[in-house]
Parts: sequence; C-alpha cells; structure tokens
Amino acid sequence: MSYDYGWWPLVALHVALALAFMIAYLRPARPREWRSFGVTTAFVVALFTEMYGFPLTIYLLTALLGQAPFPDPFSHSSGNLIASLLGLGEGWAGLFMLLGGVIFVPAVLIVASSWRRVHAADGGLVTDGPYSMVRHPQYAGLMLGVVGALVQWPTLITLLMAPVLVFTYYRLARREERELERKFGEEYAAYRTRTPMLLPRRSAGTSKVSGRADASTEGEHHGG
Repeated sequence: MSYDYGWWPLVALHVALALAFMIAYLRPARPREWRSFGVTTAFVVALFTEMYGFPLTIYLLTALLGQAPFPDPFSHSSGNLIASLLGLGEGWAGLFMLLGGVIFVPAVLIVASSWRRVHAADGGLVTDGPYSMVRHPQYAGLMLGVVGALVQWPTLITLLMAPVLVFTYYRLARREERELERKFGEEYAAYRTRTPMLLPRRSAGTSKVSGRADASTEGEHHGG
C-alpha cells in the first residue's frame, strides 16, 4: 500500500498561510479575541496535519472498521471520508475535495471585502455591502470556510472542533454587539433589528440601510 503522508513542510506552509490570512483580516487584539483565534488555530493545525502529515482519523477508523471502507487506506484520496465511507471511489473523493475548495472562495472574499469596508470606515458604523446582509460577515465567512474544510477533508478532530469554533465566535459576536450598542446607541439598535446576525435573509439585501459600516470595535482593530 502507498503512504501519501509525512509531508510536514507542506503542513507548515499551509498552516502559516492560513494563519497569516486570518491575522491580517480578523485582527485579534484583546485577550478574548486571541482566545477565539486560538480555537481557530487549533482547527487549522488539526486540519492540515491530517491532510498532509499524519492520518490519525484513517488509523482510528481502520482499527475500528477494518480495511473494508479503505481499499488503500493511506493513499491521499482515501482521506476524504465522505467518499471513502460511502464507497464512492477516488473520482468522488476528488469531487468532494474540489467542492470544499470552491466553498472556500466566497468565504475568503466575504472576509476580505468586509475587512476593507471596516478599515475604510475608520471607526464608523458599517451597514453597507456584506454588512447589509448580516451583522458579522467576517465571522460568517470564517464559518463558511469551516464548512468548506469539512467537505474537503473531514476528520474526527475537526468534526468535534467545528461546533466549538462556531460557538466561540458566536459568543464573541454577542459581546461585541453589546459594546457596539453602547458606542452607537439607537443607530446600532435599529441596524441590529433589521439585519440578521450570521445567516442572511432573502430580503436582507433589499432593505434600505444608512451609515458607512458595522464592525463593533471592528472598525478600530478587528472585524466580525
């Protein structure tokens, strides 16, 4: 059997690129933001370690289920558990990996576009662009990226960590909203009433909005 793992320089490269992007656009500054970022870092390290370094999930499932679901368990194509466990073959594994990558594209664009608006607002309340659809598009983009990762390369560890990561950023967003309401008062309260938190409504983009942008303390040092 082949062993298509042990590519530790590739693990390090992917982790470094992912964390550099997130630091650049999420801009953690305060302790609670760094704690949330720590959960994201753990998810990223776990993802790329199993994608290129050491296939822990494959070892565990092979021990539990036998080799049957994995004709060649340590080939790279077997790492997509959706295709492997359903017996769909290598071609389907490639399609799932491609689909996960496609989901990443809008996630990255949402995070980057939201950050640019927050940066341009210079501390003002941002309510246009992605912020006209949800109150925390950067966190929504991050969560969409997690979905892409789970489609592309699901592992036992990342499946367990994903709900923790989502809850961590949901709680952070709630705290930021309390700060925003103290800072902007009725203006933010009205914006919060008409705009969903993380999942857009069909009509969200059609409502009239005012002001420059939303971010909470986002406009000062990081974006949600």
